[in-house]
Amino acid sequence: MIDIVKHRYWFFLISLILIVPGSIYLALYGLQRGIDFTGGTLYQVSFERPVSVEAVRTALRTNGYENAAVQSANLGTTESTAAGNTRGISMRLPEVRENSPEKRELADLLTRTFGPFRQETFETVGPAVGQEIQDRSFLAVGITALGILAYIAFAFRKVRHPFRYGICAIVAMLHDALLVVGVYAILGRHFGVEVDALFITALLTVIGFSVHDTIVVFDRIRENQLRRPGEGFSSIVNYSLVQTLVRSINTSLTVLITLSALYLFGGVTIRDNFVLALLIGIASGTYSSIFNASLMLVVWENGEFGRLFGRRRAQTATS
Repeated sequence: MIDIVKHRYWFFLISLILIVPGSIYLALYGLQRGIDFTGGTLYQVSFERPVSVEAVRTALRTNGYENAAVQSANLGTTESTAAGNTRGISMRLPEVRENSPEKRELADLLTRTFGPFRQETFETVGPAVGQEIQDRSFLAVGITALGILAYIAFAFRKVRHPFRYGICAIVAMLHDALLVVGVYAILGRHFGVEVDALFITALLTVIGFSVHDTIVVFDRIRENQLRRPGEGFSSIVNYSLVQTLVRSINTSLTVLITLSALYLFGGVTIRDNFVLALLIGIASGTYSSIFNASLMLVVWENGEFGRLFGRRRAQTATS
């Protein structure tokens, strides 16, 4: 039988290696927030001929849009082979109303400077609405975490230390959420990828998937504790992990294959902020439910946290 528990610290190390770079980017640069959070107008257009992103940015800034964020956008148009040129342009601007004189002046400016274009997206969100979405997003994540802790503690009340199961599930959930957010901090810094309300939806979906996978493994551990009362906890956890390993991987692969098809062939509006986040999060959730949550239970049950910190305190005292 595969001894997964034996190599638990290697699995923890892999998680750290995956999480630390994104966490550093998140702390230093934060996320590139979309108009759902900052307020403003998202204006996406497709030109008939390729244009330079820098030229569009310069034209906007010289006409009063100093804070405009401009980047290329894959809007289903054929990209030019010329370096830096594209047909699809995405502009994030201060609040501009549909059918306003300012909107007409902006359209005239783009037409005069770069030729005819087709409007693909025009969305305006007020700053108050953006702040409300942000506050409710944090509240939703907090309520989810508390609900998970309460549910797991109740569902596993017949085993020893039921709250440990809930806390380990939340740590695994935070692992997956932090990995997704960290990746988007990197993508936002280097590629201008923004997060919006769809990203929050994806993040909550990832949390749900992560907890579901973790509970499946925990439930098998609970069953095996009742069936094998004389066996050590580490052995029971390892046996339970081996039992659920193939099922967890197969379930996740089915979802990941479907999401990959959506990412490759789906619409642009859901690809970067929804499907990609789900791909990263569900892959991470599969890993954390098998190699993090259950193995943390073993470390806790064996008192390894206390020995580790006790050893460090002893070393500090002797030095």
